[in-house]
Amino acid sequence: QVQLVESGGGLVQPGGSLRLSCAASGSIFGIIAMNWYRQTPEKQRELVAIITNDGSTNYAASVKGRFTISRDNAKNTVYLQMNSLKPEDTAVYYCNLRGVSGSYWGQGNQVTVSS
Repeated sequence: QVQLVESGGGLVQPGGSLRLSCAASGSIFGIIAMNWYRQTPEKQRELVAIITNDGSTNYAASVKGRFTISRDNAKNTVYLQMNSLKPEDTAVYYCNLRGVSGSYWGQGNQVTVSS
């Protein structure tokens, strides 16, 4: 079994920055990708950023150029650096690990962008 523990959310003013972290533990093997999703009450869960096992990254058009996903393989941790935050970035952010044994989710972390 795999556990994902997220941290780093909170309240920030428009234009500010936050960094989310997601630490994986347990039976970690055969990782295909680690991803960040977000969800609001009005929208379906959307993929924000992905980093594959070979380090390739991809981003939703709405966050490209503002968000950066990265990994620390030694710590089994994935990060999402969010800069130039906008009110429309307000959501619950979820970490996801996709591996050969299945797909696993973090508990979710609220990010609120408001003045």
